Amino acid sequence: MNENICILGAGNIGGAIAKGLIKSGRYEAGKIILTRRHKEGLEKFEKLGFTVTTNNNSAVRNSSVVLLSVEPHQAGMVLEQIAKDLTAEHILISVVSSLTIDKIYKLVSSDVKVVRAMPNTAISIGQSMTCLAADKKGNSALKIARDIFSVLGKAVIIDEEQMGAATALGACGIAFFLRAIRAASQGGIEIGFHADQALEIATQTAMGAAALLAESGNHPEQEIDKVTTPLGCTIAGLNRMEHDGFSSAMIKGITTSANKSCGLINID
Repeated sequence: MNENICILGAGNIGGAIAKGLIKSGRYEAGKIILTRRHKEGLEKFEKLGFTVTTNNNSAVRNSSVVLLSVEPHQAGMVLEQIAKDLTAEHILISVVSSLTIDKIYKLVSSDVKVVRAMPNTAISIGQSMTCLAADKKGNSALKIARDIFSVLGKAVIIDEEQMGAATALGACGIAFFLRAIRAASQGGIEIGFHADQALEIATQTAMGAAALLAESGNHPEQEIDKVTTPLGCTIAGLNRMEHDGFSSAMIKGITTSANKSCGLINID
C-alpha cells in the first residue's frame, strides 16, 4: 500500500490540514494527494507541490490514509463512490461533522479502520485543537491519526459520543473566540485607538490570556483575580459584561452549535 495521504475535499479545512502538514516539516507535499470536484480549486495547491486530482477513486487507490473532508451533504455520495477502492489496509479519517462511524460503515466495507477527527482551522499554522475518536476496530488506527494531528497542534482522544460537543467547543469555537477579539477591537476603536492598533492590541492580549492558562494550568478565575482590585476598572468592566450576558451568550452559543452539529447528516 502506498504511504501517501489523500485528502478528499481540499476546501477550507482540508486545505488547512494539507498546508499544516507540510509546514510541520514531517510530510512532503508530493506525498499528499488533494482532490476537489473542479480542477480550478486545486491550482493553488499544485503550485505548492501537492499532488492534485479530481478523481477520488484514483487518490484512494494511491494512498494508505484517506482523510474525508467534504461538506456534510456530500459525504454519503463520496463514500459510496470510493467504497470499492477502500481495503482493510486503509485508514479512513473523517473530519465531517456528525458523520458517525456507524453511518460510515453503512456505506463502506467493515474491514476499513475508521477514525473520526474534529480539528479547527488553526491547523494551517500548527495550532489546532483536534479531538479523535474510534470504535474498537479503529483503535489500532488511533495512534497513526494522533501522530498526524499532533504535528498540527494538540490532539486528544475522546469518546465518539462527545464528538458533537467537540465540534461546538473546538471547531466552531474558533469563530466564537474570533468574534470576541473583534468585539474587543471595536471597543478599542470607541475609546480612541485606530482600527489596526485596536486589533493588534486585542489579538496579542487574547494570545497572552490563552498562553497564561496553557503555561500555568490555572483556572481562568485565578488569573482574573490577579488583575482585579477593589473599586478597580477591571472588575467594573467585567461586571458590566456579565450584567449584559457575556458568559451566558457564549454558553448558549456553544450549546446551540452542539445541538445543531448532531443533525447535519441523514444516512439511512
